[in-house]
Amino acid sequence: MAKVYLQTPLTNEDVLKLHAGDEVFLNGVIYVARDAAHKRFLALFEEKSQLPIDLKNHIIFYAGPTPPKPGQVIGSIAPTTAARMDPYTPAMFKYGVKGVIGKGPRSQSVKDACKTYNSICFSAIGGLSALLSDKIQSAEVVAYENLGPEAIREIVVKDFPVLVVYDAHGDDLYEQEIAKYRTIER
Repeated sequence: MAKVYLQTPLTNEDVLKLHAGDEVFLNGVIYVARDAAHKRFLALFEEKSQLPIDLKNHIIFYAGPTPPKPGQVIGSIAPTTAARMDPYTPAMFKYGVKGVIGKGPRSQSVKDACKTYNSICFSAIGGLSALLSDKIQSAEVVAYENLGPEAIREIVVKDFPVLVVYDAHGDDLYEQEIAKYRTIER
């Protein structure tokens, strides 16, 4: 397990050098989008229409930030349960999204899509919303403003901490860690 600093957007080379369990610090632009935005993305894919922003090679953070207090760039922000986006994630990876950030396990179809499309699933630690918001240097709504907290935001991050949980090689951090504990003698 390595400690890696990456600049966004990601390349295939960036993704392929990562392995489940790597500690990654992201720098650059990340897009924030949740369920409602993903439903709209899928509808646009089905209509063969363009997305309101180009997400190719980018990372999507599944989060809904709170409004900022005076002097803050963004309010508290933490990952939401990633499995809620499982119906949309393979299509997002096929489109060209290189990574997603959420929390919790994902479906087999998402793990398979990581391998097929050279994409990656990161996890951010829930409960650290104040720490994560401090890693955000700017935030701007860039699409679907009418969705309120679920509007798509472009955020610029510096040393944003995440873990690789599913890599493009088919490895699964959750399974690896569970297996370690199954082999402990009692």
